[in-house]
Amino acid sequence: MYYLCGKLIVMKFEDVLQNGKLWAVVYDGTQEDILTRTLASWINPMFLRQFFTDNQADLKAYFNITNLDQAIFDTITDAVSLSCVILDVKPDANLDKLFRPLENSRMAEMLLSREKARGNRLSGHSSWLRIYAIKLEDGVYLVTGGTIKLTHLMKDRKHTLEQLSQMEMVRNYLLDHSIIDKEGLIDYGKQL
Repeated sequence: MYYLCGKLIVMKFEDVLQNGKLWAVVYDGTQEDILTRTLASWINPMFLRQFFTDNQADLKAYFNITNLDQAIFDTITDAVSLSCVILDVKPDANLDKLFRPLENSRMAEMLLSREKARGNRLSGHSSWLRIYAIKLEDGVYLVTGGTIKLTHLMKDRKHTLEQLSQMEMVRNYLLDHSIIDKEGLIDYGKQL
């Protein structure tokens, strides 16, 4: 049993690509995996308008963008592009080229390392979209969440700090359940 703040937590893990390479957490009390939910929010204009309204100061300070319609358009464009890359279902697709260490200064591999994937933009500002995952083994990732990152450090804003906490909670859950690779994830799923 795994408890968080006195509440029993049971996580499920969805094999997003049905090939064992890209998994996503299905958090307790939800029906769809976090990757699907994240990508859907990034193409939802109403969600985006509220997000950019709430974070307008960061959008201006870090990206020099004051036009919310432009921010929404850029986000939807980047989300569609990132979806195509991350959901590439070719058997030889290499997710190790997409995901990078969360800590830019990390030099060595570590057990259940924290990783990030970011969108790519061909022009203008850099992409603010981030997918967060835990690397189970070479080429195998478990998505824990994603967000729009408008500041330099994740600890600077509540919504990015929540992603760090969520990633650490999932990492601890995996360790507590002795899930350290793809086979462990598959075996865990058979027990549910």
